Amino acid sequence: MRGSSHVLPLGVIAALMLSQVCSGIKWLALSHTPASLHINQTQHCKQLPGMVSSQAQLCRSNLELMQTIIQAAREVKKTCQKTFADMRWNCSSIDIPIDAPKYRPDLDRGTREAAFVYALSAATISHTIARACTTGDLRLCSCGPVPAEIPEPGYRWGGCGDNLHYGLIMGSKFSDAPMKMKRSSSHANKLMHLHNSEVGRQVLRESVVMKCKCHGVSGSCSIRTCWKGLQDLRDIAMDLKTKYLSATKVVHRPMGTRKQLVPKDIDIRPVRDNELVYLQSSPDFCSRNEKQGSVGTQGRQCNKTSSGSDSCDLMCCGRGYNAYTEKLVERCHCKYHWCCYVTCKMCERNVERYVCK
Repeated sequence: MRGSSHVLPLGVIAALMLSQVCSGIKWLALSHTPASLHINQTQHCKQLPGMVSSQAQLCRSNLELMQTIIQAAREVKKTCQKTFADMRWNCSSIDIPIDAPKYRPDLDRGTREAAFVYALSAATISHTIARACTTGDLRLCSCGPVPAEIPEPGYRWGGCGDNLHYGLIMGSKFSDAPMKMKRSSSHANKLMHLHNSEVGRQVLRESVVMKCKCHGVSGSCSIRTCWKGLQDLRDIAMDLKTKYLSATKVVHRPMGTRKQLVPKDIDIRPVRDNELVYLQSSPDFCSRNEKQGSVGTQGRQCNKTSSGSDSCDLMCCGRGYNAYTEKLVERCHCKYHWCCYVTCKMCERNVERYVCK
């Protein structure tokens, strides 16, 4: 396969060059990379969307790593949209065309939503790289180190732990690169994005848990082989969502000899290392407003019986909803046959759905 078969149009390249001064998460456009493009030559780096010059340099010197970073970009989009599927802001704006000059205002301004996406992006890229070391997808790294602490009786260290150390080094090097450019954005936005990215990585560090596999006669589990591994990305995203809901609004003001971010309403204390911060308030996302980056909730599905954020009352912002019936065809009456297959029948059932007016 020749690399030239996937060359981006000049207009797209120009738009991406412009975007380098607009957004530190433009690298998420890598999620649009064609599956058929295998990054095995340095000229392929020129064909990848959304990267600033230092990221392109990292690509050229770490070709093998790029497939994992592309996977991470896809994971960010999928995880963000799944995590916020039950809320008015559902992360739909993360999926912009690669030739768009910048993100919508909900992510391009210093909003609470931008805070979450930067934190999730930083956590995801390090998580994906750490896991790729473990699975053998990267030859540049291997399993994480054996923990120093002595295991309890009946436990022993073994297996292959996630290489979080390598994931954090390479992940931060790539995802923080746009914010470290001189022209990246305003100084306040840069501080905000770097802070929230580090919060994402801190949540990732705290997600390390002990995982074990049993050994023994007839599954007696007389000895357990254990290793340190990362929680699933969806769990990390839910922790970050909790921080999103309690995020702190900050202002950029002089503190000593330089300007720093301080809480707007409680400026007697510095910003905590474990809290997400934002500079600009968000709209309620009820109605479409292009200037504020809101697509509105008209046509969104809601849950008539819920009392949470996905309820028809909250999701539809009091406008009401329409009901319709959907016919589902699914497997049913499944039967296991020895040995070893399952047969099922196909059943139809009607499900009532509700969408916001």
